[in-house]
Amino acid sequence: MTTTATDVLYLKSYINGEWVEAENTVNVINPANQEVIATAPRMTKEQTEEAIQAARIAFDEGEWKNTTAKERSTILHAIANKIEERLEEFATLETQDNGKLYAEAEADVQDSIACFRYYAGIILHPDGETYHVPDNNVQAMVVKEPVGVAGLIVPWNFPLLMSVWKIAPALAAGNTIVYKPAEVTPVTAFKLFEILHELDLPKGVVNMVLGQGSIIGQTISESNDVDMVSFTGSTDVGRGIMRAAAGNLKKISLELGGKSPNIVFADADLEVAVDYGLFGIFLGAGQVCSSGSRILVQDTIYDAYVERYIERAEKIKVGPGLNPETNMGAIVSEAQMNSILGYIEKGKAEGATLKTGGYRLTDNGLDKGFFIAPTVFTDVTSDMTIVREEIFGPVVTIQKFSTEEEAVSLANDTDFGLAGGVFSNDGAKALRVIKQVRAGITWVNDYHPTYVEAPWGGYKQSGIGRSLGKYSLEEFQEVKQINIRLNVEPVGWFPQ
Repeated sequence: MTTTATDVLYLKSYINGEWVEAENTVNVINPANQEVIATAPRMTKEQTEEAIQAARIAFDEGEWKNTTAKERSTILHAIANKIEERLEEFATLETQDNGKLYAEAEADVQDSIACFRYYAGIILHPDGETYHVPDNNVQAMVVKEPVGVAGLIVPWNFPLLMSVWKIAPALAAGNTIVYKPAEVTPVTAFKLFEILHELDLPKGVVNMVLGQGSIIGQTISESNDVDMVSFTGSTDVGRGIMRAAAGNLKKISLELGGKSPNIVFADADLEVAVDYGLFGIFLGAGQVCSSGSRILVQDTIYDAYVERYIERAEKIKVGPGLNPETNMGAIVSEAQMNSILGYIEKGKAEGATLKTGGYRLTDNGLDKGFFIAPTVFTDVTSDMTIVREEIFGPVVTIQKFSTEEEAVSLANDTDFGLAGGVFSNDGAKALRVIKQVRAGITWVNDYHPTYVEAPWGGYKQSGIGRSLGKYSLEEFQEVKQINIRLNVEPVGWFPQ
C-alpha cells in the first residue's frame, strides 16, 4: 500500500477518442487533509453536447453495435486485466480521492474487476427465445438489442465501483456511453479511461465528461439524442432526472436514497447483532446508500444492546484512510460534513438522546480533514427528521419495539425501500419478517455483502430498475419480437 502523497494529477475529459480540456478547472482535494491531489476540467454544455453527438454517431453509423458478443467479451476481460495490473494504484487514489479506508478501496477495485469479468461471461450465454403462436406458418422469436446512447451518472461514495456497475453492462450490451463521474471524486474515473483509451475502442463509443452535475447531468438527461439515463445518487436529483428525461421519454434507471432498517430480535446472538449493527452504518463512514441507519431492537434486550453498541462505537478509530490503524475514514467533502452536522443538531433539537459522538473530530491532526465521530441517537420517534431523512453519514438511530408486527410496521414506516436486515436465531421468524420488509436488498443475520450476480435496487422512493446480475444487462437492452412467415403468399385481405 502506497501511503505517500502523489503528484498533482491534471485530469481531462474524453470525447470521441480524444482527451479534451476546458477553460475552467476545479481542484480535487483529499478529504483527510485537504491537500490538492488533482485539477479537473469543468466542461460546458456545448462540450457535453459534443460528447453526446460523438456517441450518437458511433452508435448509428459505427461498427460497435454490430460487434459480436465474443468481441465485446474480449474487451471487457482486457479492461479487467489492466485494472488488476494497477490494483494498488487504483486503491490508493480512491482512498485519497474519497477518504474511505484503503481496505475498503481495495475491495472496491477487486469488485470492479469481478464486475467486468462477470459481464464478459454473461454476454456469451444464450439469450433470446422462440415462442409458439396460433399460426403454424409463422416462426416467432424475441431478440435483445442495445438501447443506443446511454448516459451514465455516478455518485461520489463508490467512484470506481459505481462507474463499473454501469459501464460494464452498458458496453456488454453494445451501447455507446456518455459518462459523468461525480465532480468531487473524478480521479479513478480518469484512470479507468486511460485504460479504455489504451484499448483503442472505436471513436465515440466511450465518452467521459467531467464537471458540474447541474450542467452536464442536466444536458445528458434532457438530450433527445440520449436513449437512456442510468443514475445513482440522491432521490431529489433522481426526480430532476425523471423530469428532464420526459422530453423524449428516454429509458431511465435510478438507484436512489435509503433509510434502511436493521431489525434485532431478542433471540439473536447479541454480539453478532451489535457487530453487524456497527458495520451496517459505520462502513464507509455511513456514506453508503444501503447503510443500516435505523436499528430496531426488541424491548427485552434493548438496554443491553445499546450499552454494548455504545461501548463498541466509542472504540472506533477515525482517521485517514491510508493509516492502517484507522477503522473509519473521512467524510468526502466539507459540504457533506456540514450537512451531517446539521442533521445531528436537528436530532438534538427534536428531542432525541445523543448517546455518543455528534461532533467534528479535530484532535491529533484531524483538524486538516473532514471527520465526524461515530454518532448514536436513542429515544427517537418515527416522525423525527433523523429517522425519516437520509443523512448519508456516520449517524445511527436505535429504536425499541415489542412485537414482530411492530417491528415490521416501524421498518416500513419510511419513504424509502432500498435495503434491510433481520437478526434472529429463529429461522422461520427471520424469513417471515424479511419477506414483509418493503425493500429490494435484504439480509438475514448479515448486513452489506453485495454480489455482482444479484439484483441491486429498491422499492418506493429508492429508485426504478436494478443494477447488477442479468437484470442490469437487461436494463441496457431493448426487447424486439420478430415474426417470420414461412409460406410467402399474399395475405388476401382486400379484393384483387
